Amino acid sequence: MSIYELSVKTRKGEDFALSQLQGKVLLIVNTATGCGFTPQYEALERLYENYHDQGLEVLDFPCNQFGHQAPGEDEEIHAFCTGKYKTRFDQFRKIDVNGETEDPLFTWLKQEAPEDEAPKGLKNKAAMAAVSKISSTCKAPNDIKWNFTKFLVDRQGKVVRRISPITDPMELEETIRELL
Repeated sequence: MSIYELSVKTRKGEDFALSQLQGKVLLIVNTATGCGFTPQYEALERLYENYHDQGLEVLDFPCNQFGHQAPGEDEEIHAFCTGKYKTRFDQFRKIDVNGETEDPLFTWLKQEAPEDEAPKGLKNKAAMAAVSKISSTCKAPNDIKWNFTKFLVDRQGKVVRRISPITDPMELEETIRELL
């Protein structure tokens, strides 16, 4: 199976075939508006702003599975992100990324990249270990551990990196430039 065989729901509930993004570099992120990592929206927007014209797409999937940190309806989440962080990339419909109701896109992503890259530094490693322990939905070895897990997909639709929630998106800039 290829990522381009999958479709997702827009925040308005419409089907969106990922085949429409064929040939683009994708940064796919499960997000939350009430998370300690929420300020990463600034870096996600900066990457989008700097590289969208060259073929980067940021795919934002709000997820309420981790500490109920994505409350609200899809339009409320969108208004928060565009108001506070001035995001121009669009959010998709709120989804689950783990468990029986997980979205097929995240099932596929986790199969292609089963483990987060290890975060740099002892403090970050300890923080991720703590996050993993408090996550009630992280049960299988390849499950998403928390909000702001990032997947980088190349122009051919291959997952090239799965990045820890604790990693600043700007640390992906060099890899994104190489993929573009």
